[in-house]
Amino acid sequence: MTQISASLVKELRERTGAGMMDCKKALTENNGDIEAAIDWLRAKGLSKAAKKAGRVAAEGLVGILTKGASGAMVEVNSETDFVARNEQFQKMVTGIAGLALAAEGDVAKLAGMTYPGSSHSVEQYVTEMIATIGENMTLRRTAALTVNSGVVSSYMHSQVADGLGKIGVIVALESEGKAEALAEIGRQIAMHVAATNPIAINIDGVPADVLEREKGILAEKNQGKPAQVLEKIFQSSLKSFAKEHCLLDQPFIHDTSKTVAQALKEAEKAAGGAVALKGFVRYALGEGIEKAEDDFAEEVKKAAGG
Repeated sequence: MTQISASLVKELRERTGAGMMDCKKALTENNGDIEAAIDWLRAKGLSKAAKKAGRVAAEGLVGILTKGASGAMVEVNSETDFVARNEQFQKMVTGIAGLALAAEGDVAKLAGMTYPGSSHSVEQYVTEMIATIGENMTLRRTAALTVNSGVVSSYMHSQVADGLGKIGVIVALESEGKAEALAEIGRQIAMHVAATNPIAINIDGVPADVLEREKGILAEKNQGKPAQVLEKIFQSSLKSFAKEHCLLDQPFIHDTSKTVAQALKEAEKAAGGAVALKGFVRYALGEGIEKAEDDFAEEVKKAAGG
């Protein structure tokens, strides 16, 4: 059997844009002959898929799966919302979300796992779907939360099918209390996170660079004041910053007369035990992806096959 070097795989990938695993398989099937491997990829439709890989994919779906004390979420992108409404695409995202618990938040691990009902990896399956449907698609990210005891609750905004939508949230609550009561308060908090997009659970979890930026803004507003005065102003401002950006300090959207922390404390009575918020993750579809501004008339023309 011909030994396939990493450099040869890299060269084929650079020339075709196909996935690493597809390139390795193409070379293996063709005894290391790179030209034959290129033809093999073309015949399989994989080089066709690679041509689409440079196109911006900012639409798609967020998928969620929760099981008791564990939950996971994925974002799979497509170029258009038309594809996001495609049953084949939705089925694929559901299948990938079903594997995400075992991937434990590692997107590379998830990409290498075997797609349900096939002999192909998730990465290979997505590539095949690109060739079949005709749009670029990417498995962008995944996250997972687990608690020793308690629940991981979820909420999906703009849901298009069970566990699929545009904004997804998972929330981890650790408690020995009743699962049903925990699931209810967990879902309410997940809805709150979807609406308010907090930075962290509390002020201690806010990244240092974010706080430094806030400090810089305050310094600009209070030019000329001594350093010790500026520090006092900054420390005082942290309370209002936390109220706006930190989950436990925010006014609870379901009852703004109390904070999320107070709502959690009140929920302990129904749950029959102490409840601790251990983590949350919020995915908004396409956030952070620079979208191309297409000419609408040209877009319609393309959709019509013109």
